[in-house]
Amino acid sequence: MEPIIISHEHPVYIRKRKALGGGRYNGAYYYSQEIIKNIIPNVKTDRNWITVNIPPHGADHAIVFIHNNLHPERYEWLKKYNDLILVCGVEETVEKVAHLGKAIYLPLSIDVEYVKQFKVDKEERQGIVFAGRPKKHKEADIPPDTPVLAGIPREDMLKKLARFETVFAVGRTAIEAKCLGCKLKAYDPRYPKVSKWKVLDNITAAAMLQEQLDEIDG
Repeated sequence: MEPIIISHEHPVYIRKRKALGGGRYNGAYYYSQEIIKNIIPNVKTDRNWITVNIPPHGADHAIVFIHNNLHPERYEWLKKYNDLILVCGVEETVEKVAHLGKAIYLPLSIDVEYVKQFKVDKEERQGIVFAGRPKKHKEADIPPDTPVLAGIPREDMLKKLARFETVFAVGRTAIEAKCLGCKLKAYDPRYPKVSKWKVLDNITAAAMLQEQLDEIDG
């Protein structure tokens, strides 16, 4: 039997995304694309997959990618499903969702080859930028005149990001900036050290996930 895959291609997610305006270019959407393209095909398992959060659409015996580390309570609806493995991109989230199933840590990863194509020479990088949600920019303790990169398609984002010398960013955006050769600056008190964000390719992450699945499922 083919596994159930609930992803950014689900009709409910597509409808919701259309209503998000500039917010539709969010990290969960692009990470889901890479999970479908680079991680799922490289992992051997009989489990189902949930790569985006669209309650109440779930499945038993599934691998669930947790995207919202600030508000993990948004996954409480998963309580009605059995035998879940919850994949967390930051260690701190593991404990917060452990009551929903078997929670594991898998470092955030990117499609390195895709991102690298936008890299420019060091001499072409200058200035500083904030890459992330505008709301976070307003809340952060950074110069208010710092320009913001948000609400644009990923390819446009990477092309612009690549030309900045320094970037305020967290998560996969920080990893992409690092891959592009930019310097990182911390702004989120939850992640005070930029060394937390390491360049990891999706394919390597898939192998790491496979190892953990083998231990869990035998």
